Amino acid sequence: MFTVLYGLTFFFANFGPNSTTFIVPAELFPARFRSTCHGISAASEKAGAIIGAFVVQYYTQDGDSNGIKKAIIGLSVVNLIGFFFTFLVPETKGKSLEELSGEDQDIGRNAEANDRNYRTDVGPESEMV
Repeated sequence: MFTVLYGLTFFFANFGPNSTTFIVPAELFPARFRSTCHGISAASEKAGAIIGAFVVQYYTQDGDSNGIKKAIIGLSVVNLIGFFFTFLVPETKGKSLEELSGEDQDIGRNAEANDRNYRTDVGPESEMV
């Protein structure tokens, strides 16, 4: 029974938070800033885990049941806040990374500008012929 409960704990701990932490940022951040923003997200997550560990330790180190109760309630509140904030993340709906970041529009504009720069039939020289 303990093994099943332990396995379910890992499944549900990795099912939601891991997709929100690793998969969603990789899809949402523009390609130009993806590595920087993903690093900031990961660092924030780790900082929150460190702060949470010290706060929980502070409340539970004496073995006082009221302190443990406060720590569990605090962790529950933080988890619920994270759960509801997850719904604010926009859905990518199968779009490519270029479509999501708008980089495909930049590529189109740059191609048009390059095309105008290299055309030989446009300009004052073509009028003289």
